[in-house]
Amino acid sequence: MDERWSTDRVRALTSDSAVLRAAERLAEPAPWALAGAGRGAVWGLCRGGGRAPYRVVVEPAGPDWQCGCAGRQRPCRHVLGLLLLWAASPEAVPGSTEPPGWAASWLAERVPSPLEGTAHGTAPADPAAARRAERRAARVAAGAQELRLRLADRIRRGLADPGTAGGWGEVAARMVDAQAPGLAAGARELAGLTGDQQLAGIALLDLLAAAYQRVDELPEPLAATVRTRVGFTTDSAELLAGRTVRDRWLVLGSQDLPDDRLTQRRIWLHGTKTGRPALLLCYAPPGRLPELALPVGRVLEAELAYYPAAAPLRAVLGASYGVPEPGPLDPPPGCGPADAAADYGEAVAADPWQTAWPVVLSEVAVVPGPDGWLLSGGQHALPLHPDTPEAARWLLAAVSGGHPVTVFGECGHQGFRPVTVWDGTGRPSSVTPATGAAA
Repeated sequence: MDERWSTDRVRALTSDSAVLRAAERLAEPAPWALAGAGRGAVWGLCRGGGRAPYRVVVEPAGPDWQCGCAGRQRPCRHVLGLLLLWAASPEAVPGSTEPPGWAASWLAERVPSPLEGTAHGTAPADPAAARRAERRAARVAAGAQELRLRLADRIRRGLADPGTAGGWGEVAARMVDAQAPGLAAGARELAGLTGDQQLAGIALLDLLAAAYQRVDELPEPLAATVRTRVGFTTDSAELLAGRTVRDRWLVLGSQDLPDDRLTQRRIWLHGTKTGRPALLLCYAPPGRLPELALPVGRVLEAELAYYPAAAPLRAVLGASYGVPEPGPLDPPPGCGPADAAADYGEAVAADPWQTAWPVVLSEVAVVPGPDGWLLSGGQHALPLHPDTPEAARWLLAAVSGGHPVTVFGECGHQGFRPVTVWDGTGRPSSVTPATGAAA
């Protein structure tokens, strides 16, 4: 094993002070089991809010790491906590030991991408395409500036002013002209908000426009997030030509969201080896279902390519190795409400426009109440999202039968939106009625 790092070197892995503070709370022996170091790696089991501990393994030479948590921060608080413990406490993380099977398997299968460290390979850009991209970037920048002026004018006049009640459609049309569909969608959403919600929406939209004006000064992951949210797209073929992540992906949930223009299918995956979450999006014309269908509870070995982002989540499906197989009989590992809220907090710290983050809640009870339904883990609880259908609430209660259950869904600032629940036999059931790929 190479020389242990200093704690300052570990802290330099992240610029997120909140994640670092959480990691420092884990940098003590109590939360860890089977911690050790050897063969160029550090590993340990970290106790979390769920029944199963998080498997954490780090290769400092890369550095590279894997953690079984659902957090989007890379490195997450568990990786940083383990490294801080390794750096400061040799007796807690003894060296010259053999890694357990799960850590050794990850180390053996990890193969660095040949494109790692490069943006999109070395092929020169087409000059005509580069000029078109420059013209579009200039138009979007001008549109962002105009949007900020219009938003400032709305605030200056006051949201209660009758003259500010409408006009968002016209603002959205101006953003379409500026080739910024993300800014246009944000303006349209403001039309359906009132009071504090509209004020918060204006603030976030102004922040996005301001971020784009300084996009070249931002760290690349955040810059990629800003470009995507403004409306720039990345070709899926280009993504699959770069770095991919091969894993055995457990299908946690599938949901269809039809509207007058398109049917969107959302499929959530969990890497059983890497611990990474992923979201696949596919579309179909009205009245038809998207072609991609992955049954909930199945496992598919495949390669995914993540879209560049500060909080990587959306991915595109690449090569598959076989067909979806039956998954484990037990529900997937998860966390408690407090850890779920912390994971969402980390996502928002990296991407202020993130409205929800996928998590699995373990051992939570469904608690109806006059002020709203809760998913309670004992000391902590998460409210169900206000838009959760009444039928979905009662389905949760019926499956649980008064006992703790495992629930997958999205945790956001308005509460937890359930997607899938596992009963006592480990069988998954879709909570939302419009799901295209049932178990």
